[in-house]
Amino acid sequence: MANRNPVCDEIFTPAGLRCQTEDETRRAGWEFADCLAPGSTVSLEGPLGAGKTCFVKGLAAALGEDPDSVSSPTFTIVHEYASGKLVHLDLYRIDSGRDLDALGFDDYLASAAICAIEWGGKFPEALPPGTLRLRFEIEGEGRRIFGGWKA
Repeated sequence: MANRNPVCDEIFTPAGLRCQTEDETRRAGWEFADCLAPGSTVSLEGPLGAGKTCFVKGLAAALGEDPDSVSSPTFTIVHEYASGKLVHLDLYRIDSGRDLDALGFDDYLASAAICAIEWGGKFPEALPPGTLRLRFEIEGEGRRIFGGWKA
């Protein structure tokens, strides 16, 4: 694929990255941090319980945040972390572009923070060019993560 991020190819092969445990999913998030520069946007896509928030725990740890402070922002919609390096959004409960505007979505995307967006695939037109998209799938007791391609 011409729009793949070559650094991410080391983490996510075309067959995806198999994660048997939560620790492996967090480790994948930690390693993925090397693919990102300040201001990057990542769309985390996949069903409930597929490991998106667990992955963000690893990403947060790599950015110097306490991974235990990371929880799903399904009800709060946005978590901003103390270092200012990470913003974690969840669009599961967002129903329209108008709701994105009310949230200040574009302001988050324009910031220097890495924006990790769960359920970003609900609004692909709102994702900025260059967004790295990751797809999470449940496989038995484990998970498989595909991605590193740009929107």
